[in-house]
Amino acid sequence: MQDNRISEAVIHRLPKYYRYLSELEALGIERVSSSRMSSEMSLNASQIRRDLNCFGGFGQQGYGYQVSRLKQEIMKILGIGTSYKVVIVGAGNIGQALLKYKHFSDEGYHIAAVFDADDQLVARNVGGLFIRPMNELKGFVANNKVDIGIIAVPKQHAQKLADELVSLGVRGIWNFAPVDVEVRRGVSVENVHLSDSLYVLSYHMRENIEND
Repeated sequence: MQDNRISEAVIHRLPKYYRYLSELEALGIERVSSSRMSSEMSLNASQIRRDLNCFGGFGQQGYGYQVSRLKQEIMKILGIGTSYKVVIVGAGNIGQALLKYKHFSDEGYHIAAVFDADDQLVARNVGGLFIRPMNELKGFVANNKVDIGIIAVPKQHAQKLADELVSLGVRGIWNFAPVDVEVRRGVSVENVHLSDSLYVLSYHMRENIEND
């Protein structure tokens, strides 16, 4: 459902709506208004309505949104619930942390294998999977129809690895290396810079101190 008319800002707010609606559903709340969403999510009510209207009319004036239906619609938009086969390349601290995070499989992201170039890590069991050597990557990806490749390697290796994964048919790259990687048209990439959020936090802390 995503197209060129939908901004990245809107797309990046969708997971926030999904998490919020999941919390309401767990509490047994059946419907919610945009004004309540605005108050509890610290977003403008008109912005919420505009965001959701990008994908269709999910609410009714005077009634609001049906929580379970809206959650399901956002799941479809985000592709949550679709089964994705995932590999992690790089079994250092980030790779192992991702491997141990069991919530991924609950939402359809199934980690099938993890690879590393460090002989001291190879064959170690982490999160129920044995770390494989890098020379097995090409064969595994080619034979297992992997959808998503998670890159957690030093930055000097990231682009070459992304190129290899894409050449093997991987359609999505989630990159944790501290450098942006580029992929060809038709392949999706999300470059994650963990320090960026910390820098934003420190900026706001500095602003608060200066305004006190």
